[in-house]
Amino acid sequence: MIDIDFYMKIFDLKYSLMNGEKYSRDYLLEKLEEYRSSNPVVYNIETTNACNMRCEMCPRTTMMTRPIETMKKELFERIIGQLTPWDDQKWHTWEKFVETKYGIHKNDMSENHFFLYVIPKVIVLHGYGDPLLDKNIPDYVEMMTKRGLHSYFSCNPANINMERTIQTFSNGLDYIKYSVESVDDLRHKQVRGQQSNFTESYKNILKLLDLKVQHNFKTTIVITMINLNKPWQREEFEKLKDAFKGMDVYIYIKSQDQQWYEDNKQKTESIHWLEFCQFPWSSMTIKSNGESCECVEDFNNEIVLGDAKTETLYDIWNGEKYKKLRMDHFELAHGIKCTEQCDMHLIGSFLVAK
Repeated sequence: MIDIDFYMKIFDLKYSLMNGEKYSRDYLLEKLEEYRSSNPVVYNIETTNACNMRCEMCPRTTMMTRPIETMKKELFERIIGQLTPWDDQKWHTWEKFVETKYGIHKNDMSENHFFLYVIPKVIVLHGYGDPLLDKNIPDYVEMMTKRGLHSYFSCNPANINMERTIQTFSNGLDYIKYSVESVDDLRHKQVRGQQSNFTESYKNILKLLDLKVQHNFKTTIVITMINLNKPWQREEFEKLKDAFKGMDVYIYIKSQDQQWYEDNKQKTESIHWLEFCQFPWSSMTIKSNGESCECVEDFNNEIVLGDAKTETLYDIWNGEKYKKLRMDHFELAHGIKCTEQCDMHLIGSFLVAK
């Protein structure tokens, strides 16, 4: 989830700032704090950071040094017990806002549609691991469904465990995303590692589509290809669309995250990466060990803002460490991931000189 109230309130100020309007730091600090909710909104809960892939575009492959951990069930339950879904009226207001301000209709299908119509209402259940490797993931989906919280996770289709996956569908999983980088097994392995494939993954996804119909599961199956600016990329994406033509899937090509890690000269088309970073004011990330970190991109838990095992989300969100992170974004602080290992613009880059 992201704080849709914050996004709606900040929109005009955000775009006037990004378009060259000058504001003082004190004024912007005051407005962002005014718009920020004191009640925390959680973007994602990384239930595990275990992964068997070796993806070329992921810093986890060569740079992640934190221990492999899987969240304990009682901690997950403690976290979601502090969260509340958006009510229907507020969500309807948000949909009208997105269509008016961003020009994207709720029935479209694209990268930016997914970011604006899906991500704000779901809790993302992945981070730097594959949720299908967590045996508790069906139980977590069930817990969320009972609380009215929408669930979503991205995974590698080579890891499809039919029994576990079907249980998540049965328990009310809202969205599942399968990352498919090529319809050719060799190319897929070159991008995602030797554990990946297309041929068997495709067969399993077709089985899941059949089971959806048989059991009337409401889970949306999402297929994405990451735009890595490969010479064969566009042709492969057209082949991927042909492979799923006429099927009940949501399919789109996605801009690459973490371009600082592997600069392939791709130009992003994602609103998420074109706007300045709003994570310090809009949403929290909880990692597999319970640490609250600055955002989902923090692969090594470098900026820890609290511990969900011992602190409430409210206290973390409104604490001194978060206050410092927000100031660091204004100050363009040196020596932190936000300024040295991230593609997003920080609000401080748009400020007038002190």
